[in-house]
Amino acid sequence: MTSLKTARVCVFCGSRQGQPAHVAAAQALGRELARSGRGMVYGGASVGLMGLCAQAALTEGGEVVGVLPRGLLAREIAHLGLTRLETTETLHERKTRMHELSDAFIALPGGYGTLDELFEALTWRQLGIHQKPIGLLNVDGYFDPLLRFVDHAREQGFVPEGALFITEREPVRLLERLEADAGGPLP
Repeated sequence: MTSLKTARVCVFCGSRQGQPAHVAAAQALGRELARSGRGMVYGGASVGLMGLCAQAALTEGGEVVGVLPRGLLAREIAHLGLTRLETTETLHERKTRMHELSDAFIALPGGYGTLDELFEALTWRQLGIHQKPIGLLNVDGYFDPLLRFVDHAREQGFVPEGALFITEREPVRLLERLEADAGGPLP
C-alpha cells in the first residue's frame, strides 16, 4: 500500500502562465512535491504552468511523469527532461493514463483543459470509480467563481451535499489536507 507521502500526485494546470502569482504557486507546488518525496504526474508539456511546475519538481530531484497525446507533441512542446514521458493516441487516453498513475489530484489555475481534467476526476469520484483525494490550489482566489457555481449547483439540487474536493491557497497546507483526506494508506 502507498502512503500519499510517497505517492504520485497528478497536477492539472494551464499550458499558459497566467499571472505572476500563478507562476509562483506552480513552482512552489513542484518544489514541495519533490521535497516531500511525492512524484508528479501531469500533461507532459514544457510550457506554461505545466512546464514550470514540472521543472521545479525536477530541479529538486523529484520524479515527474508526463503523459502527452502524440498529436500534441509539437503543439504543446513536450518536456524532454522528465523522468518519463508517455505518449497516448488521444486526449481521453491521456486522462485515463494520468488517473492510473496517480494517487491524488491537484488543480492549479488553468483553462478549459484544466477544468475538463478536474471535472472528470470529480465525476469519477462521485460515481465511486475512485476514492482518490482531489484538491484545488486556489491561488489569489482564482477558483472563487467556480466554488460559487458549485454551491449554486448544490442549492439547485444538481450536486450532492458533502465536498468531493479540498480547497487551499498554499501548497503545503493543501498537501497536508489531501493526506488527511486519503485516510492513511491508499490502495
